[in-house]
Amino acid sequence: MTRSGRRPITPRPLALAALPAALLSLICAGPAPGATAPGAGSPARADVTTDARPAPRALAPGGPRSPGRARTFDVAPARAALERLLPRHWRQFTLVPDAGAGADTFAVSGTAGAITVRGSTGATLLTGVGWYLQHVAGVDIGWPGDSLGMLPARLPAVPSPVTRSAQGPHRYALNDTDDGYSGPYRSFEEHQRQIDLLALHGINEVFVQVGAEYPYYRALQGFGYSAEELRQWIPGPGHQSWWLLQNLSGFGGPVTERLMRERAELGGRIAEQLRGLGMTPVLPGYFGTVPPGFAARNPGAATVAQGDWAGFDRPDWLDPASPVFGKLAAAYYAEQRAVFGDSTMYRMSPLHEGGKTGSVDVGAAAGAIQGALHAAHPGALWAVLGWQDDPTAELLAGVDTSGLLILDGLSDRYNRLDRETRWGGAPYAMGTIYNFGGHTTIGANSSVWIERFGPWRDKANSALAGIAYLPEATGTNPAAFDLFTDLAWERGPIDQRTWFAGFAARRYGRPDAEAAAAWEELRKGPYSTSSGLWSESQDSLFTARPSLTAAGAAYWSPKSMRYPSGSVRRALDHLLKVDPALRGSSAYRFDLVDTARQALANHSRVLLPKIKAAYEAKDLTRFRALTAEWQEGMRKLDAVTGSDPAFLLGSRLSGARSWGADRAEQDRYEYDVRSLLSVWGRRSTSEGGFLHDYANREWSGLISELYAPRWARYFASLDEALAGGAAPREIDWHAFEAEWAGRTTRHPNRPSGDPYRLAAEVAAALPSAAAAR
Repeated sequence: MTRSGRRPITPRPLALAALPAALLSLICAGPAPGATAPGAGSPARADVTTDARPAPRALAPGGPRSPGRARTFDVAPARAALERLLPRHWRQFTLVPDAGAGADTFAVSGTAGAITVRGSTGATLLTGVGWYLQHVAGVDIGWPGDSLGMLPARLPAVPSPVTRSAQGPHRYALNDTDDGYSGPYRSFEEHQRQIDLLALHGINEVFVQVGAEYPYYRALQGFGYSAEELRQWIPGPGHQSWWLLQNLSGFGGPVTERLMRERAELGGRIAEQLRGLGMTPVLPGYFGTVPPGFAARNPGAATVAQGDWAGFDRPDWLDPASPVFGKLAAAYYAEQRAVFGDSTMYRMSPLHEGGKTGSVDVGAAAGAIQGALHAAHPGALWAVLGWQDDPTAELLAGVDTSGLLILDGLSDRYNRLDRETRWGGAPYAMGTIYNFGGHTTIGANSSVWIERFGPWRDKANSALAGIAYLPEATGTNPAAFDLFTDLAWERGPIDQRTWFAGFAARRYGRPDAEAAAAWEELRKGPYSTSSGLWSESQDSLFTARPSLTAAGAAYWSPKSMRYPSGSVRRALDHLLKVDPALRGSSAYRFDLVDTARQALANHSRVLLPKIKAAYEAKDLTRFRALTAEWQEGMRKLDAVTGSDPAFLLGSRLSGARSWGADRAEQDRYEYDVRSLLSVWGRRSTSEGGFLHDYANREWSGLISELYAPRWARYFASLDEALAGGAAPREIDWHAFEAEWAGRTTRHPNRPSGDPYRLAAEVAAALPSAAAAR
């Protein structure tokens, strides 16, 4: 085993990569070696027995199930996950594969110390365990933070047996951008933890991006490109999400073949982990992205230049109706199969965010894309993101929409939505994108989820087929993650106030009046924002590029408070009064730090207008006092975030460096991460594309090394101007940020300081809750 849990890549038994294109096409036209029959579910560790159940009406995850069949399965992967999740209590659970259970169903029963969970898949067994922990044991395993330390040595009995079934066949997770914003250099153990949490919360379909560059790299070498050309074309892992979306290429690279092979091995292990639990690994499909000059090297090919995306030249699009497309798609899927195995669900969004159609018939192109997918994977489902105007009516007209699932990224963002009319009855999953760029801000339109999911599911001719958990970055807002995934397992309507009261009790391991009051404040404030324009809350002005008129850090984020800031301020006071016996959990620590961080961030919006007024009044004494207060606030912000592992820049940087074979490669991967957090790309991207600070977040190290010095430089220029009676000097902010992105300074990757003391210092320094707006 190599560093970070990686191991050398091991080719699968049949190396299709070396076969001629014509033979590849023949092989890919039928079921892949070792694959399940079309739509039979995940192709791993499943024996099949017969029963008399009718086939379900709805499309099952990963494809339709064969009529009259039920699957038994190996519970060992679920048992191993349970041992990882509950290392002190896993032996008190008996996991029973239930071949007769309905699809996506679990049952929980048992006496004290002997809990039995029956389920239709390994993942569903874990969902049953999650239900037990939430509703019987009264503890939380969140993302992040848990209260497992409050569990008694002997687990409590289930008062009466309970059976639950999912309210829709699809419970999809992970945005295309998650790997970039949440951490492209994670270890297998970190991905494994993510899978365990997703299964615990009822997810059954997971996007797997890690290593997606390798099939491109291998396949395109058969179409006129050298290995060196392709290594220059493929971006660094931090920026690959947008390369797969056909938005950019090359930035953050070049990548090495060793890195690609190790990432492909990691992606293959992730896919196997999902299959072992009966979950569907959703793999990237091929829809036509090619390097420059493809048509000149491949007679008969027709490509369309895709123009600009945020200051980047987009890769060209190979017309899917051209004969070369089918050959390249077959080669791509064969290479993908050789490392990742097969799946029954593939993720593609052609023409994402302004792609150019040229003279291409979009309907015919969509049909060819789906045809190439089905040639390689008969019956596979095509998952497409519902975002901006996509998928268009032209695209939908060209495909069999029964083999399509639209992941609606706008379900909670706008009003007056009719998805059946908009998409012609195509199946869709209600999604949420409550986080953009990895912002650390608290909040979500959670009341909108509750108001819409049930009625949308139950309306006549509903095409709603499940949920899609789509924040641009995961690992923030554990309450939002818990509530959104609960939607898919609760038949009746969820009462938001009751749900948050229950969350407060289990989050810290038992009911506490102060915890309940804190979460009631958060419920009424940042977790009850309305739809109409936004699906996320405002970010912090501490993380904004300095200006006296700054209204937000990211150009594309809300420019004002979306809820009364007093709710967070009061929540902080209540959390500081929680029973000391409940303060030892990682859940309490994270929530306390996060709430203190948010209270400080909200105060930045009160303080900056005062600084502006002092500057305009030429009151140097007041200006200096207020800017000193601002800088002290940033010092406190860096300190309090440094006390929890979820808010450390050092962890992200050391993770990136661990993948480099030498100093130069380590520096390149660190730059890949740092640039994404600051300038995002080159100057044209940062400035013309307005992507600087898009991925801003309040992390210890990032605050002290980038944000605080940036504001200090700005305030010094204004101070100098006031003292000298002159205009302030111009500052090239892109150059300032680019210099930071190129650094290789080290930062702690372990927390330090007492989070309670540091949060209390934040509260003491802020105006009282009564004074907050």
